[in-house]
Amino acid sequence: MKRLLILPIFAITFYSCDLLGSLTNSDVVAGLKEALKVSTDTSVANLNRTDGYFANAAVKILLPPEAAAVESTLRAIPGIGNAVVDDVILKINRAAEQAAAEAKPIFINAITNITFNDAMNILNGPDDAATQYLKAQTYSQLVTAFTPPIENALTSVGAQQAWNAMITYYNTYNDILGLQDIPDNLAQYTTQKGLDGLFHIVAIEEGKIRNDVNHRVNELLQRVFGAQ
Repeated sequence: MKRLLILPIFAITFYSCDLLGSLTNSDVVAGLKEALKVSTDTSVANLNRTDGYFANAAVKILLPPEAAAVESTLRAIPGIGNAVVDDVILKINRAAEQAAAEAKPIFINAITNITFNDAMNILNGPDDAATQYLKAQTYSQLVTAFTPPIENALTSVGAQQAWNAMITYYNTYNDILGLQDIPDNLAQYTTQKGLDGLFHIVAIEEGKIRNDVNHRVNELLQRVFGAQ
């Protein structure tokens, strides 16, 4: 009985070592680059469309937590309150959806510069290791790239104007009472939440490639992550 148990285990171990040994440094780097390209392309495409953010509960951008009192007060107004708040939320998400396309060239540049050491750390890291690497390499550039189109989108759809009108009186009241103000820079808040959502989706796509053979869409991904 022992022999029957040992032989399959030995065979699996030998096969894994042989597969790992067949990969060159270039294979590993190329495989990780391809995985990031696939996961970022899919993520940007999913978010850069109508309802990409708005219809996805995991990344939908809501009003800042500091605005909870304002939101509840407005929603209590019969007939128009819910419509006012919902319209601002919709416009915030539309702005993020428009801006998502700005991420693609920044991601491509970061992916191009991955080294072998980077690739090995990513390959042997947690399921979101590539996403963490990408975030560290691109976040400040993405903030710079996202903010202007989000500012323009928020203004063009009327979200910033609606937001300013909604919070001006409330923040004046807060100042008198010494309470925390609601952020008046809606573009900064939307950019932050938009990027949080983007990297959340990238991490999901990375996990699919690592853990589901059906998401390894070409032979290189199958070899690199199969060897892992």
